[in-house]
Amino acid sequence: MAANPRKSQPILQKDESVRQAIELLFFAYRDFTARADAILAKQSFGRAHHRVVYFVGRRMSITVSELLDILGITKQSLSRVLGQLVREGYILQKTGARDRRQRLLQLTPKGHELERLLTTEQRARITTAYKAVDATSIAGFRDVMLGIMNDDTRRRFTDATTKR
Repeated sequence: MAANPRKSQPILQKDESVRQAIELLFFAYRDFTARADAILAKQSFGRAHHRVVYFVGRRMSITVSELLDILGITKQSLSRVLGQLVREGYILQKTGARDRRQRLLQLTPKGHELERLLTTEQRARITTAYKAVDATSIAGFRDVMLGIMNDDTRRRFTDATTKR
């Protein structure tokens, strides 16, 4: 992402502020995922299962190749996680109507319930944080998160959000 001179601030000149940002990301992510991790552990699932359930729930009838692209993982890694979710009744796999080689993924009612359990506290945390700040701060947070992403991910994310 190209630097925007009008947004540059003296804070960027201090290594300590960058290190604090790294720590803020680490601790926020740890706390953000803690409850979901506990729920997943009871099912013998991990964060990869959470990501699959989340994105299958977010994009109805997502293809396996689209999911691979979003997650940035290998077919082998996805196959293990997806296979378990299908076997245990959280995800339904259908053959594409137009292209029989496609595998379309959907959450089952059991999968929707798991996704709801996993994201309820996360949504509440984000909502609480957003309520504590103004719209400019929320936009700034979004800009920083987009700035951390690599170009391809940022493009994919912004393309996907403009289609909604």
